[in-house]
Amino acid sequence: MTILITAIYLIAPILIAASYQRSKFVRKAGTVIIAYAVGLVLALGGFVKMADVHALESAQNIIMDVSVPIAIPLMLFNCNFRLWTHSLPKTILALVGGLLSITVAVAVAFFLFRNLGIGGLDRISGLMMGIYTGGTLNFFALGSALRVDESVILLVYAFEMLVTFPLIMFIVAGGYRLFRRLLPFPDESITLQSDVETDGGVEDYSHFFARRTFGRTMLGLLLAVLFLAVAAGLSLLLTGVLSELVIILVITTLAIAASFSEKVRNLPKTFELGMVFILMFSVVVASKFDINCLYQSAFTLMCFVLTIMAITVALHLLLCRLFRISGDLFTVANIGLLCSPPFIPPVVGAMGNRKVLISGIIIGLVGYAVGTYLGVGMAYLLKTLM
Repeated sequence: MTILITAIYLIAPILIAASYQRSKFVRKAGTVIIAYAVGLVLALGGFVKMADVHALESAQNIIMDVSVPIAIPLMLFNCNFRLWTHSLPKTILALVGGLLSITVAVAVAFFLFRNLGIGGLDRISGLMMGIYTGGTLNFFALGSALRVDESVILLVYAFEMLVTFPLIMFIVAGGYRLFRRLLPFPDESITLQSDVETDGGVEDYSHFFARRTFGRTMLGLLLAVLFLAVAAGLSLLLTGVLSELVIILVITTLAIAASFSEKVRNLPKTFELGMVFILMFSVVVASKFDINCLYQSAFTLMCFVLTIMAITVALHLLLCRLFRISGDLFTVANIGLLCSPPFIPPVVGAMGNRKVLISGIIIGLVGYAVGTYLGVGMAYLLKTLM
């Protein structure tokens, strides 16, 4: 059973990626949600309990320790951050306003809830800072870097989905019209050329397994592994131990620097390969879920997440009103930061305004780049205020 579950950890993400282009259901539900569903079936179905506890835990720890550090550079390699210098001032203001709103919201929520019995609220605040500036990638990276318990990670992520998905559904169902009324300013967005494939969504697994692209994709994987080795070496040199915090920050920095190389940026399907590692991590984390982890402060934790969401959206809306940013640009900026780039294409399709597509994706990608730093900084700052 241990071997079987470990095989599922490794194979399920590949099968999910392979089915993405063929299955409308997978595209609608999202690959991360499907991966979580697979892990939860293993946990709640009792399969995990049938395995050798120590052997399976060793396999889980290895996969979790390696998958996210490899995923980070792979997902950042294809980002053309030079495009940001050509973007419009309004897009930059939308990004800055979003980051400021999220920072204020997390800080305010921390002080409102710090005496209400939520354990490790400083680290959970760092997680929320990360997921609302870079989505799943930064959330899992910070979970590792800040040493947050896997059950808490899953619980926070579940509550975050409970408050985020209604927002997405509201917008797709026509809620964007409300933002257009609240922000009735001219749409000055322009369509920019980007190395990010957007026609089929941010994730595009077509030709992912093709022989003509496989070799170059593996070069990206080798470079990511090299960055992991360098980060591990620096961690040992600076701290004497393998510090997950140091490793994550070094890898992120190296990946951003490498993305400025056209040869690295043009490596095919590295983003998708990074997503496969994130899916692998997601299956493992979900399979570790224990129904008994739903402690009494769970409702309070959900209110904490909801408070951050409400303050973020309201403050960002107010700042965009002040900066005279259009409703559509506000919408994609919010979704790009709160929900990550993969959610941008469906929202843009619902709005019928492709001009803001690349702006939303770039804002989300910048969130990927800075979210880890902001999350770590917020967690350590709030820890001093506990």
